[in-house]
Amino acid sequence: QVQLVESGGGLVQAGGSLRLSCAASGITFSINAMGWYRQAPGKERELVAAAGAGGDTNYADSVKGRFTISRDVAKKTVDLQMNSLKPEDTAVYYCNADTRPYYVRVGERMGDYWGQGTQVTVSS
Repeated sequence: QVQLVESGGGLVQAGGSLRLSCAASGITFSINAMGWYRQAPGKERELVAAAGAGGDTNYADSVKGRFTISRDVAKKTVDLQMNSLKPEDTAVYYCNADTRPYYVRVGERMGDYWGQGTQVTVSS
């Protein structure tokens, strides 16, 4: 089992920045990919960014150039630095971990473990 605990959400004005952090515990050696998903009201959960243990990353087109994912395998953490935030970034952000191997690209599917979610609200 893997437990994920997130922190760092909040309210920010458009153009501002926030940093989300996620710490993993439990059987963490089994984790292949870690990442962040988000879900806005009335919408499906979607990938924001994912990172493999080897440094490979994958970003949603909507956040490229604004968000940066960083993973520390030794510390079992994954952070998401969010800059130039827009109102459309408002959502609940979830940390995600996948213990299964990926074959084409990190973040190609949702992982099997989730954090509790943290709210990010961007005001216009």
